[in-house]
Amino acid sequence: MTASVAFTARLIGVDGGSWVFAPVPDEHAPDSAGAWGRCPVLATVDGHVWATSAWRDSRRGWLLPVPRAIRAGKGPGDPVTVVIEEDPSRPWSR
Repeated sequence: MTASVAFTARLIGVDGGSWVFAPVPDEHAPDSAGAWGRCPVLATVDGHVWATSAWRDSRRGWLLPVPRAIRAGKGPGDPVTVVIEEDPSRPWSR
């Protein structure tokens, strides 16, 4: 992933819903991961923008953590519109 990509995702809960993620489809996933399987990204979910990291999970693939403040009442099973792009302001080792 080098450019901004957009997709719709259905939120999933992990660890009893204490963590909520938007799964990143393989075709929109980062090309590689840095430390701890993460890639710094600029994310937009339903119009809310923030800097975060996409995570590579060995069982679930690439995941975008979506904080409660960003979800605005949405939870596991709800659809969200996502835009992500690698964050050039936060370099990392490839």
